[in-house]
Amino acid sequence: MENVITVSRLTKDYGQGRGVFDFNFQLERGKIYGLVGTNGSGKTTTLRHLMGFLKPDAGECKILGYDCWKDAAEIKKHVSYVPGDINFPDVGTGNAFLKLQAEYLGIQDLRYTNYLIDLFKLDTSAPLRRMSKGMKQKTALVACFMAEKEIILLDEPSTGLDPLMRDVLVDLVKEQRRLGRTVFMSSHIFKELEDTCDGVLFIKNGKIVNVVNRSQYDPNMPKQYKIGFETVEEMTKFAQISAFKPQKIKNQFRHLTVTATMEQINELFKELQNFNVRYIRNMPYTLEWYYEEIIVKGGSL
Repeated sequence: MENVITVSRLTKDYGQGRGVFDFNFQLERGKIYGLVGTNGSGKTTTLRHLMGFLKPDAGECKILGYDCWKDAAEIKKHVSYVPGDINFPDVGTGNAFLKLQAEYLGIQDLRYTNYLIDLFKLDTSAPLRRMSKGMKQKTALVACFMAEKEIILLDEPSTGLDPLMRDVLVDLVKEQRRLGRTVFMSSHIFKELEDTCDGVLFIKNGKIVNVVNRSQYDPNMPKQYKIGFETVEEMTKFAQISAFKPQKIKNQFRHLTVTATMEQINELFKELQNFNVRYIRNMPYTLEWYYEEIIVKGGSL
C-alpha cells in the first residue's frame, strides 16, 4: 500500500519541553488515522506542519512526495484542512463564504456542496460573526469536504457539534475511506476514533509513544479477563495448570489477567469451576484503555 504522508525525524522545539520531537510515521492511502494526546502534546503542531504553516527545526514532512514546507502551495492542491481554531474572513454570511470557496476551488456544480449543507443542517444565511461555535464548525466542515481532496486533515473536527451531528461527521469520514481518500484527524473523543480509524497515534509531551492499529481494539478480537481468587495459592495453582497463560499476576490483589476468544470462553469458565473465584471482569481493549495505560499511567504496550 502506498504511503501518502511521510514524517521523518520531525522536530519543532518551542522551549520548556513544548513542541514535537523526532516524530516518525507513515500514513497509507485510503485509510483513516487518528491522533490522540493531552492538551499541548503536539497534535495541532503536527497538523500545521503537514499543511506547510510551520517550518521544522529538524526533519521533514512529505505529502505525495512533496515537502510540506518547501512545496506548501502544491500541497494545498491535494489537501483539505479544518483547523482547531476557526477564524473566517469578514465576507458576510456563510453562504457568501462557501460561494467564495467554490470559486477558489473551481467548483461550478454545487450539488455536492448543497448536499453537505443539508447533511449538517446548516443555515448558511446566518452572518459568520454571529454563528455559534457549532455553526462555525459545520461551515468549516462543509468547506473542507466540498473540495473533495484526496487527503483530509482535521483538528478536533467535532468540537461544538451535538451528538447527532457527530454521527453525521463519523459517517462522512468513513465515506472518504470508501472513496479511496486518506484522513488524518486529532480528537479527544475515543468513540469517534474507534468508529472510524484504521490506526491511532498516541503522543505525550511532544513524542510519539505508541501506534495502535484497528486489530488491537476491534470488538471481535480476543478479550481480556481479570479474575480474582479467594487465595494466592488458588491463583498460583490456576496459573500453573490452566491452558490460559496469564499476562499479568498481582499477588497483593489475588487476581490475574488472561485472554480468551469468544469460542474459548466456555472452556475458561469450565476450568474456573474448580476454583474459588471472587469475580471475573471483562477488560475490553478500547482506545480509552490504551490512553489510560500509555498516556495517564505512562506504560508501554
